[in-house]
Amino acid sequence: MILTTTPQIEGKPILEYKGIVTGEAIIGANFFKDLKAGLHDIFGGRSRSYENVLREGKDTSLREMQERAEAIGANAIVGIDLDYETVGNGSMLMVSASGTAVVI
Repeated sequence: MILTTTPQIEGKPILEYKGIVTGEAIIGANFFKDLKAGLHDIFGGRSRSYENVLREGKDTSLREMQERAEAIGANAIVGIDLDYETVGNGSMLMVSASGTAVVI
């Protein structure tokens, strides 16, 4: 399945629009990741643990969106948008993906 942020796929005409599909992931950042990230904030440097959480959330939400698109007969998703938010008291990260499922 082709996934793209663009509204079309060059050289591949869209034959049918199936509708909007979404995928969501809410991932908790545990105390140790928070502590380590806080130290990086004070002393500088990258927080690999948070980067991994972001990547996991993105991958999960895209995979979920792709599964929903396949279930309605699409073979591509165009116009993908990714959003990142914190929820709860800031210890949970929500990653949402949305796009238009199409047949090319």
